[in-house]
Amino acid sequence: MKTFISNIFLTMVWVMLTMKLSYENIIFGFVVSYFVLWGIQRNNKEARYFKMIPKSIDFVWCFIKQVVVGSVKLGYDIITPSHYMKPGIVAVPLDAKTDLEITMLANAITLTPGTTSIAVSEDKCTLYVYCVYIDDDKQKTIDDIKNTLEKKLLEVIR
Repeated sequence: MKTFISNIFLTMVWVMLTMKLSYENIIFGFVVSYFVLWGIQRNNKEARYFKMIPKSIDFVWCFIKQVVVGSVKLGYDIITPSHYMKPGIVAVPLDAKTDLEITMLANAITLTPGTTSIAVSEDKCTLYVYCVYIDDDKQKTIDDIKNTLEKKLLEVIR
């Protein structure tokens, strides 16, 4: 948290030195100060901040990809005369343990077109997900959820 505050502080110093308050200048100052702080603390093994930012960007890109693919798939299925939907419910075993991790994963799944989180088991080890497109092998659908959204989300949170 201290590193993030330092990054914000250096960004504000950059904005004051350049005397230009614009989105581009703020983003540029943030990126430059990020790399300055990284250069200073790159040998610090506890610098989680510098690992979290790239992993967060990776998760966002993965999520956007899932949303786009799901939207295109559903849109194609809607405008064509034949339907390729094979709806069903799958039980996804969770690696996520805390309430925050489970809630964020369930929300990410629900925001992805074609999937909806239904419930979490009492022992918080299984998430039930309704999928519009289930492969003949349900395990492939489960692995797709675990290896994309859950894996990348847990990399960011933990």
